[in-house]
Amino acid sequence: MRTSSSKSLVKRAIVAALAVALCACASIESAVDTRRQVVESAQEVRQGPTQTPYKSITGFADALRCMDNALLDYGVRDVSVIVEDIVDETKKVNAGTKDMLISAISDMTRRSRAIRPIAYGKDSGNTIGFLFQAQQRDHFALVPPFGVRGSITQFDDAIVRKNLDGGISIEPFISIGAAKTASASVIGLDLSMLSTSDLAIVSGVSSRNSVIFIKEGKGVESEAAIKKFGINFSVSVARAEGQSQALRTLVELASIELVGRLARVPYWSCLGATEGDAAVQGEVRDWYDAMLANPTELFEYFQRQMRMRGIYSGPLDGKPSPELMEAVARYREALGMTREPKISLNFFQEYLRGDHRRLQGKVEPIVSAPTSVAQGSAGGVGATPVVAAAQQAERPKPVSVAVKPERDRPTFKRGEIVQLNVKPSRDAHVYCYLRDENAAILRFYPNRFSKDSLVLADKGLKLPGEQRFQIVTNSKGVRETVACFATERDVLADLPESAAGTDFVPLSAASIADIKAAFATVTLNNFAEDYFHVDVK
Repeated sequence: MRTSSSKSLVKRAIVAALAVALCACASIESAVDTRRQVVESAQEVRQGPTQTPYKSITGFADALRCMDNALLDYGVRDVSVIVEDIVDETKKVNAGTKDMLISAISDMTRRSRAIRPIAYGKDSGNTIGFLFQAQQRDHFALVPPFGVRGSITQFDDAIVRKNLDGGISIEPFISIGAAKTASASVIGLDLSMLSTSDLAIVSGVSSRNSVIFIKEGKGVESEAAIKKFGINFSVSVARAEGQSQALRTLVELASIELVGRLARVPYWSCLGATEGDAAVQGEVRDWYDAMLANPTELFEYFQRQMRMRGIYSGPLDGKPSPELMEAVARYREALGMTREPKISLNFFQEYLRGDHRRLQGKVEPIVSAPTSVAQGSAGGVGATPVVAAAQQAERPKPVSVAVKPERDRPTFKRGEIVQLNVKPSRDAHVYCYLRDENAAILRFYPNRFSKDSLVLADKGLKLPGEQRFQIVTNSKGVRETVACFATERDVLADLPESAAGTDFVPLSAASIADIKAAFATVTLNNFAEDYFHVDVK
């Protein structure tokens, strides 16, 4: 039988033991910071310099919006991409990677509508299967020019792990223990863009990144990190998300890289990198050298860019011309460079870092010649009859356009392939639409295969010609209508979304009359039109 004093002594002993135990646990935890050690060890595993800036993000949502604006600024449109299943070769990450990629691309093109992802995977086959089935199921027998393929190629679980255990026991009164763990794991994602014409990988258009995420305590994923362009992106992830959220950040980064490299827009600026970064400089040089090796590609790039800036109106044929070089000289001057007709690496670098919205007001746009005699000292009021007659003779006639089938026939069979010839009376920009059997309106020229709307009068235009689509009559026997419009200048960027939209995708315009009204507005009624009705028996 214990006395009161002995009970008090036992209580004091227990309290003392608890205090000692708690102090011991605190000392253990403070003496060894497991998470800090894991982070430091994981950083040693990473390649590249260790002293790099950190940028805290919750995802690449801002960067995706930035890319949307960049695609608009550089005139990127009508790019269709097949997205295959992105498999997990490690069999350790259970996540919908393909759907993550499609969502990222969709967020990136909300305003620009530049990229149209087409889901294709285990339910329907791979890209090769798509190319075969496209001939059977698409109204235009359409084959997208690009495809994305890749996989989760790496999952290194707990590449660094720290465990700490400690405890104290006073028998038979108390036994107390404490433990703390932390580990670092790595997920790697590799994606590439391929050309569906020959299934070859598009040179330089790939993404290879990895993410380190830290697990601390009882499975709590507290931080993930991605390194790019000398910046460590520190991503906070929630308890229940962990590796899937880390993978999503990888996918969003990969989508930015793939689209930026394919379209050759300065995507690195959306990631916070500067043009002075060695990796950025290297990539810009690689782009320039690749185009320089094929000068046609280099000239076509600047033809398209200068036309979009409103200072070039010639064809997109990849051939140098005095008009193109004059446009380059004027834009060099707007960029603060020497005014000379020279395409160089330095000009390409300055062009990619330029604020083109601000520069737009610094470059005098090309204005199409008016179709009516101008008033003034050179003619009109006060002009002599001889001068006025000469001006009337020099003035170009209003453009006209004709749309005819390759073989003149009144009707077509159901499922028959249709070939059309489109011929403007003189060089003009041509835009063709189809009103299908469901009364939907689609723009099918210019398109992802032929982006140049300029059609030369002496050559005309064959649709589809050698372009990688077919015009196939419907199986319902319903009349369809092809409408083509011709203009003096390239007006696609000026048309409302209801009339421009995305190629081969139904527009919001309710009728061909709405399309005509849009052309009348942007050209001040200076356009031509012609129609061909496809009667199906």
